[in-house]
Amino acid sequence: MPLTRRIPKRGFRNIFKEEYEILNLKDLNRFEPDTVITPEFLKEKGIIKGKHKLKILGMGELKIPLHIKAHKFSKSAQEKIAQAKGKMEVL
Repeated sequence: MPLTRRIPKRGFRNIFKEEYEILNLKDLNRFEPDTVITPEFLKEKGIIKGKHKLKILGMGELKIPLHIKAHKFSKSAQEKIAQAKGKMEVL
């Protein structure tokens, strides 16, 4: 019997899985107020690699108003961006 048939088959790889690059709000405080933050802008600055979609998480505080464009936002991130008088846009 061939080796490939003798070895047990395990696992499953979902080809439709969406992978996200994670970015916390505390990492966005370094920019000027009213800056438009996009995945392309962050890739240009070297903050993310830009291979996957961008998801913003609510860890830390956002102290300045920013216009953030991302593929997903956590609920806590949405609340903190609204408190800082920033804008969100889902791509």
